[in-house]
Amino acid sequence: MSDVNSAVEPQERNIKRAIGRGLLLRCPECGKGKVLHSYLKVNETCDCCGLELHKAKADDGPAYLTILIVGHILAFGLHYSFVTYRPEPMTIVLIGLALTMSSSLLLLPRMKGLIIGFQWAKRMYGL
Repeated sequence: MSDVNSAVEPQERNIKRAIGRGLLLRCPECGKGKVLHSYLKVNETCDCCGLELHKAKADDGPAYLTILIVGHILAFGLHYSFVTYRPEPMTIVLIGLALTMSSSLLLLPRMKGLIIGFQWAKRMYGL
């Protein structure tokens, strides 16, 4: 009787491993193939294992996560640097803009990979 239940219920997927592979922009299933073929374009399938990646829909999630993370880190840094060093306003603006743009551009594709990995682990895409 337990053999029937194990055949019906799908195997549990490791969420931490899938998210970690997504952060590295790798396939959540095998960890070898690439998830993206350009900055934010998702591959149709994994080159190594054949997993259909095009079914994953990240939509605005990566942008929200990127804004959340970058905003919190840079707001703390801005407050700390202003209280500690009292730099000129234009210095803060220029450094803040450079840090915001570079960290956002670096983080955005990784957040997309994270969401794709999470969706795969929870079987949330392909419906």
